[in-house]
Amino acid sequence: MGETALIGRLRADLSAAGYTASAVTAVWGPTADEALRRGTLLPASRAAADASGPVAVLARLFVLGLAVPEEDAAAALPALGVDGLVDLGLGRRVPHGVASETELRPVLLPDADGVDEWWVVADPGEARVGGALPDDHVLGVGGATRTLLGLQLPRRVGTALDLGTGCGVQALRAARYADRVVATDISERALRSARLTAALNGVPDIEFVRGSLYEPVVGRRFDRIVTNPPFVITPRRADVPAYEYRDGGLEGDALVEAVVRGAADALTPGGIAQLLANWEDRGEAAGLDRVLDWAAEAGLDAWVIERESVDPASYAETWVRDGGTRRGDTDFDRLLEAWLDDFASRDVRSIGFGYVLLRLPASGVPRLRRGERLGGPVGDGLGAHLATCLDAEDWLAERDDAALAAARLVVAGDVTEERHHWPGDEHPTAMQLRQGGGFGRTVPLDAALGGLVGACDGELSVRAILGALASLLEEDEAALTIALLPQVRDLVANGMLLPAD
Repeated sequence: MGETALIGRLRADLSAAGYTASAVTAVWGPTADEALRRGTLLPASRAAADASGPVAVLARLFVLGLAVPEEDAAAALPALGVDGLVDLGLGRRVPHGVASETELRPVLLPDADGVDEWWVVADPGEARVGGALPDDHVLGVGGATRTLLGLQLPRRVGTALDLGTGCGVQALRAARYADRVVATDISERALRSARLTAALNGVPDIEFVRGSLYEPVVGRRFDRIVTNPPFVITPRRADVPAYEYRDGGLEGDALVEAVVRGAADALTPGGIAQLLANWEDRGEAAGLDRVLDWAAEAGLDAWVIERESVDPASYAETWVRDGGTRRGDTDFDRLLEAWLDDFASRDVRSIGFGYVLLRLPASGVPRLRRGERLGGPVGDGLGAHLATCLDAEDWLAERDDAALAAARLVVAGDVTEERHHWPGDEHPTAMQLRQGGGFGRTVPLDAALGGLVGACDGELSVRAILGALASLLEEDEAALTIALLPQVRDLVANGMLLPAD
């Protein structure tokens, strides 16, 4: 029987069994599920030992990596059967039944447009492996993957490219918005997992191509590029593992530089690339500014958001542990020293992590260079928020101060005003605007800015509001305009005030 038919039978079995994320969690309960997210298998394994039914069998087999009796596997997969499972490379017979060295799990992925739930095929993580991961490990859905899924702009495009697809979920999300999707990866194992993931979820039309970075698509252009590239900064030494899923084989942050610069030749005019990245702060050169410079030199608009910055030792420890090597293991100090030597060779003082949004200007002339450091929690709707802010940047770029003053604005629906009073005082001691969505920004208010924002109901122009405020506050209108218009521009750029038209 052909692979397509076998995958169809597996999909039918998973559907019939009700193999969903909530059903799997119910097998061992929310507490054990949280432990599982932390990489601790034992609580889930203990709870699953007493569970029965197809979902429990599939969860033990594909999530926990436990062998199950062959008759249980056959009952849970009646259409595919154990022979079909083996033929697909998703299981193997062992002395005590059937085992799987592959992770196949249902993953719930909400965003502002709704909820996707996919069966994702990947390699088991370090908790199941019980030690260092193989170099060709195919990563499943982790925090970075979820972040990029949420960042994808929720707008229709003709073509999309998932660069370095891994297990394939970014390509699945891109297919929600694109007519045609191409997914690339240097790893044949990753492409195999991605093809299975796409086929299992009924998205068979993604074009999968093997190769490094943009090489497989040279000469082709795309309206959207999404990529969670192998950006982890890794020493270029033979005794340091080079994991394909996280290490691009270049020194320092040169892999990120190659992705940023290469986007200029792979995007259509007006096309947008979105990626996660690490960058190095070298000496006095801030990494965030270095990324912006790469984009500008390539002729690209850029918005770079640094979400986190860590020192070299913390960074090194994180990625040594990520590969399955623990403090106290023989290789831990050796690997840590290799990382620290590597950073010292480039005078790296810290490493930033964040989001990069690039655009090939339709006019051919870049006009957006925006870099910022933003911490704090964010929601699931960042893609929609980024799209709103991009529109705002374009709207603002076409308006000088006189045109902005002539505009009518409204307050975004997720923005609230907070006032803080000393007990018994009539007037507030502090005021601020708070953004409920997006990056959850807060903006301090004085009486003038608070009055202006409060009057933005789409009826009066900014100029008319400024005139009324000047009279009310007994201030010079020209001076008030000079003081407030830059703040209004920032509020529009951040999606807190919106054009009424």
